[in-house]
Amino acid sequence: MKNLTLVEALQGLKEKKFSSTELTKEYLKRIEEKNPEVNAFITVIEKEITEKKAKEIDESRLRKEKLGLLAGLPIAIKDNILIEDVLCTAGSKILSNYKASYDATVIKKLKEADAIFLGKTNMDEFAMGSSTETSYFGPVKNPRDLTRVPGGSSGGSAAAVAAEMCPAALGADTGGSIRQPASFCGVVGLKPTYGRVSRFGLIAMASSLDQIGPLTQTVDDAALLLKVIEGKDIKDSTTQNAPFEAELKEKNLSDFKIGIPKEYFVEGLDSKVKEVIEKNISLLQKKGARIKKVSLPHTKVALPCYYLIMVAEISANLARFDGIRYGLCQKAKDLLEVYLETRTKGFGEEVRRRILLGVYALSAGYYDAYYLKAQKVRTLIKQDFDRVFKEVNCLMTPVSPTPAFKLKEKVSDPLAMYLSDIYTVPVNLAGLPAISLPIGKVNNLPVGLQIIGPAFREDIILSLGKIIEKL
Repeated sequence: MKNLTLVEALQGLKEKKFSSTELTKEYLKRIEEKNPEVNAFITVIEKEITEKKAKEIDESRLRKEKLGLLAGLPIAIKDNILIEDVLCTAGSKILSNYKASYDATVIKKLKEADAIFLGKTNMDEFAMGSSTETSYFGPVKNPRDLTRVPGGSSGGSAAAVAAEMCPAALGADTGGSIRQPASFCGVVGLKPTYGRVSRFGLIAMASSLDQIGPLTQTVDDAALLLKVIEGKDIKDSTTQNAPFEAELKEKNLSDFKIGIPKEYFVEGLDSKVKEVIEKNISLLQKKGARIKKVSLPHTKVALPCYYLIMVAEISANLARFDGIRYGLCQKAKDLLEVYLETRTKGFGEEVRRRILLGVYALSAGYYDAYYLKAQKVRTLIKQDFDRVFKEVNCLMTPVSPTPAFKLKEKVSDPLAMYLSDIYTVPVNLAGLPAISLPIGKVNNLPVGLQIIGPAFREDIILSLGKIIEKL
């Protein structure tokens, strides 16, 4: 069976070219063959469960019963999103034996849409990393070049889609964790507006930044998956009711006024990546798009601002992992020692580093100097975007300064690793939607283009993405 997009697979099922059982078996076979090399999955759901679900859907289809939007389509889920009775490790030793006791809201919605879950994908521990090398379950390898990283933290989801082990997957994006791996692996990655998709049942990293979104092969697939998982949820008070239409309207390039932020094309951007991006922008201009140079002056402080807010929220969110109610627990002579032993042995180096930085940033005497100041800068970054969106429909930028780097290349240099997110973190700070599209290659490695839109205007970035995809 050739590799199918979600839309193609759905069409094939409706036209009875193949059954959901055949489709599911095919992807399980591919996982069995390819996963030992790529390490994209931490948990593969038991064959009996997935095939039973597929068979039930096939029988319902034969009886012409009403089925959900994704009926019979197998997808993968990042391992920090809870599926009831399935292991959910967040890539960490401290949760290596934890089975989820309930479904995340996005999982409930996918179950209602009759999707089939293939398994849980590998990720940086607690989503802290840009290369999926901090996982307790070992690094993920980029299917485009096995000597390179797939990006992070949703590296397993991006690699699973790129290696054709699933037609689509869910990831989560706190500072670029969907878009950067999508760029490195040459797939489509959509980070929705903050509040578009419920975070209930997502193991929190930084609650004011986290957002669940799709990793797919095409823009239409991303729109379809977003349609299923989005919507207001009483269990997440940050969600808003802003209906989204999955059917993308046909538009011309002349309908778009695209802003190019000058701060994103400065020193630090690989010259070959810059060339690929600029070539695509020139092509769009020739085809009728209106291009305007714009300025986002606070871009230069976005990374330090992000790393202060994020670590502060991590230190609060990860306080619950103490080995008392669930997860790893180390025996010790008293309660304090239980905490110390469990957290020291359960958390990896990067997680410990960020917790300590966060505790320091929130401590007495430093709160105003660091955390409070970062929140004020965050407001300025958001105001930059608000001002620019009065002049243009959307913005176009690189996703990452470089293509996928080598495994172990940046592990010993946290600052170099953090700089991988320089073009993606401002979007999370401002709570905006953004998409990464594969638009070319440098040294045979994929390069992604980022389109950023105003809040709750995923339709704009997806419509433009679809035009670029066709070009």
